[in-house]
Amino acid sequence: MCARIFNRVVGLAALAAALLVAGAAPASAEKRIALVVGNSAYKNITPLDNPSKDASLMAETLGALGFTLVGGRAQLDLDKSAMDIAVQSFGRQVQGADVALFYYAGHGVQVAGSNYLVPVGANPTREADVDFQMTDVNLVLRQMQGSGTRLNLVILDACRNNPFGSRGLRSSDGGLAQMRAPEGTLISYATQPGNVAQDGSDGHSPYTKALAATVRTAGLDVFQNFNQVGLAVKRATSGAQQPWVSSSPIDGTFYFVPPTQSPPPQVAAMQPDPLPADRLRADPDRVPLRDAALLSELSERLYELNFDPDTPDGLTRAITKLQQRISMAPTGEATEGLLLRMRKMEDLKPWGSIVYGPDSSKSPRVTSNSSGCGQSNSSTREAGQGTVSLSLFPGQELQRLL
Repeated sequence: MCARIFNRVVGLAALAAALLVAGAAPASAEKRIALVVGNSAYKNITPLDNPSKDASLMAETLGALGFTLVGGRAQLDLDKSAMDIAVQSFGRQVQGADVALFYYAGHGVQVAGSNYLVPVGANPTREADVDFQMTDVNLVLRQMQGSGTRLNLVILDACRNNPFGSRGLRSSDGGLAQMRAPEGTLISYATQPGNVAQDGSDGHSPYTKALAATVRTAGLDVFQNFNQVGLAVKRATSGAQQPWVSSSPIDGTFYFVPPTQSPPPQVAAMQPDPLPADRLRADPDRVPLRDAALLSELSERLYELNFDPDTPDGLTRAITKLQQRISMAPTGEATEGLLLRMRKMEDLKPWGSIVYGPDSSKSPRVTSNSSGCGQSNSSTREAGQGTVSLSLFPGQELQRLL
């Protein structure tokens, strides 16, 4: 007996595992490789607060989305030698992959129209030093070319102020230069080319904070994703920073998170339930109305019979008064039986008219008559030969109508 139960439990566990694998298969079928670098602890220039935190956030996010990380995690505070090794390792691992992604947060400068990523130990004193002390972004692009990937993503949160402007690199401009995206490549800048991005004051840069949140949204293709990031950053910075994308034609559609399958939307009924008699219970007076459309109909019919549901006590008081008039138990409850009775009262609607006699120069005789809900009222005032006939509705005083 115990062995049979154990075997059944093991079988159910295996089935559950198989279902989980099957459900995850579409998202993990692609081979995704990412190199994530964050440089904050600069030795010869002012350190930055957030790039290492931004890189850790992106590494965690991409790992959860099926990316294999070079080095197994974010690569933080790399010097020139470590950056060269990381980029070279990235180039090897992306061979045969479907998607290659390079993310960098830290200082970046443009010199003579080329963009350079700044290792933590960089200390150039002249423009010619950048080739030996910094990493050219084109070097990263060359590692992706010819790898067989269908999509290459380069994400640069590196458009901060030039930290070497007073130390020999006066020819370098602010921000990064726009690059031509190679075939199958999308390059995303934290801000427009030549502009400066914010480092952020709450632990993360505005760009990376928006990016990490947006890539988790199911059903956004790669272009929609970066468009949403741009809008989020623009709002967060009051328009001071606007991310930029450079792209070449990309084969197929890429989703960080594929669209989720959902059941088709149900079409709402256009007409209220007509309450046919054969569908009512044995005692409809005990069946409360729940449908909003039917409750609205009941309220309108109360108005027509001059029982105002907008009195201080609301609908309950109006229903109670009506029930008393038609000899029902005054429960104040809106029921199916009450609505059915009210539908049969249409021929009992009160009438009203004012009729003047032939001699209008004299004061009229006012006669009122109302019949509704099985009761009638009359009131007459005479003054001369003129005649006015005026209806009185149940529950209203004559002086309110005159």
